[in-house]
Amino acid sequence: MSENEYVGPQPITEGEFAGWKSWIGDPFETQSGPFYMREEDDGSIVSAFRAGPEHMNGAGFMHGGCMLTFADFALFAIAHPEMGESYGVTLNLSGDFLGPINSGALVEARGEVTRGGGKTIFVRGMITGDGKPALSFTGIIRRINRT
Repeated sequence: MSENEYVGPQPITEGEFAGWKSWIGDPFETQSGPFYMREEDDGSIVSAFRAGPEHMNGAGFMHGGCMLTFADFALFAIAHPEMGESYGVTLNLSGDFLGPINSGALVEARGEVTRGGGKTIFVRGMITGDGKPALSFTGIIRRINRT
């Protein structure tokens, strides 16, 4: 595989998230999560990970930076069907914190593409911890050519 070759989400074969997919070649996301995604029966995308002690802040709740990092992963997971094999960069990511996430929680993100079809893709979503709302987010992705 060459340095410029696109590698889409790869299947996970072991552990709690066997049957899910992840972008294996992203060192920051692997270290920050790792984060996973899958397509549901209705065609929607769900992203998830298990919160651990390494994701917590000094108060014992998930660090806001971790939630926003996961939101950025989810942004691209949700947009993946729209993007195909295109590369993209985050132009904007904003979020509203709604509640805490505890260590051990199943953290999930679901959302939708609100506008796509061109070089700019708009997404909105919700992150939950054990099913309780924790962060609502919106983001904008710009398709780019990788050279």
